[in-house]
Amino acid sequence: MNNKTLSILLLTIALSISTFAQDFQRFSPERFEANLQEYITKEANLTPQEVAKFFPIYKEMRAKQRNIFTKQRQQGIIKPQDEAGCMKAIKDHDAFDLELKRIQQSYHEKFLEILPASKVYDILVAEDRFHRGIMKNWGRGQRHQHQQPQGQGWQR
Repeated sequence: MNNKTLSILLLTIALSISTFAQDFQRFSPERFEANLQEYITKEANLTPQEVAKFFPIYKEMRAKQRNIFTKQRQQGIIKPQDEAGCMKAIKDHDAFDLELKRIQQSYHEKFLEILPASKVYDILVAEDRFHRGIMKNWGRGQRHQHQQPQGQGWQR
């Protein structure tokens, strides 16, 4: 291989790595939330009036959930060094999970006050599919794209 071919090969590899790194860093929470809202709106066939009533409450719920996720993430950074610490970490983890479920249940009740149960069901299914699709694509290296998931209802 001559120097020119080697230089072109190295330049191509460097550009590929640079492009991958830039794409990886382009995650935008705003874009993620907009994609989620668009997906839920489409999948649950929400009217503009329903969107206007639903998403402010939904965003409020998501903010509360994010606070819990942040606490979970902060707690789980370093493994405790002793049995008592591990026991506390497990109990804290369970408490966070229960709090997430309480938030979810509370907001599902609020959703049912403003939308028919069939729409709330469709929203919950769409949200679940969206997140599963994101994780599926993330595992394939497509971190910021979303393919429309297939199937009906929850597949837990």
